[in-house]
Amino acid sequence: MSIKPQRGEIWLVNLDPTIGAEIKKTRPVVIVSSNTLGKLPLKLVVPITDWKDSFINNLWHVKINPNSHNGLTKKSVADALQTRSIDLTRFIQKLGNLSSEKLQQINTAIVNLIEYEHEN
Repeated sequence: MSIKPQRGEIWLVNLDPTIGAEIKKTRPVVIVSSNTLGKLPLKLVVPITDWKDSFINNLWHVKINPNSHNGLTKKSVADALQTRSIDLTRFIQKLGNLSSEKLQQINTAIVNLIEYEHEN
């Protein structure tokens, strides 16, 4: 069976093995890569972890409240600082879909992290 994770979907994935401070374990991620790019079986994802009040002012953390649409079960946060490309073999199960508003907030967090400035 061939899985085809799509931009904006939340999937449960296996992030192990990891090194150092990289987010680990089996956990949800949101897919941020385009559906039209790439020939390799890779997706660019942002890991999701438990929400902590200390994250409130961090530009790279996007708070996500659980609902029936996204499939999350507790207050969570997308950690844009941990954005990475992962192989499709790490994907376990689709949990749900992220709202377009939250996906845009994650995009903004990534842009802030890389200090991107568009020149006209």
